[in-house]
Amino acid sequence: MIFDTSFVIDVMAGETKAVEKLKEVIKNGEPEIVTAPTIFELFSGLAQSSKPELERKKILSALSRMTVWHLEAEAAERGGEVDGLLIKSGNQIDPIDSMIAGIAFSKGEKILTRDKHFSKVAGLKTESW
Repeated sequence: MIFDTSFVIDVMAGETKAVEKLKEVIKNGEPEIVTAPTIFELFSGLAQSSKPELERKKILSALSRMTVWHLEAEAAERGGEVDGLLIKSGNQIDPIDSMIAGIAFSKGEKILTRDKHFSKVAGLKTESW
């Protein structure tokens, strides 16, 4: 399961439902996956933090147990198509989220997120907590 930025942030913050969901994922033996675009978003937030060293430790600790999936060519093509079609239809989402969707499509994996805008992406499998 691909962990979206919203999920990783909630787990790092100790949000009860997110932590319970993480325990469920681990118990079920599901893969803990994060995408390179999510890492980008986390470190962008880190650069804006008033406590960067503390936040860096939290991020690195959270990422240490996760597999990182990168934006390979197939995922970039799928993400670009998603982005273009959403722009064309007037339903644009953040391009980083289009990249994450492209990775999910290319790997046949669902995204664990609380971001409702992923519902604009036809055929994308998501789950919340």
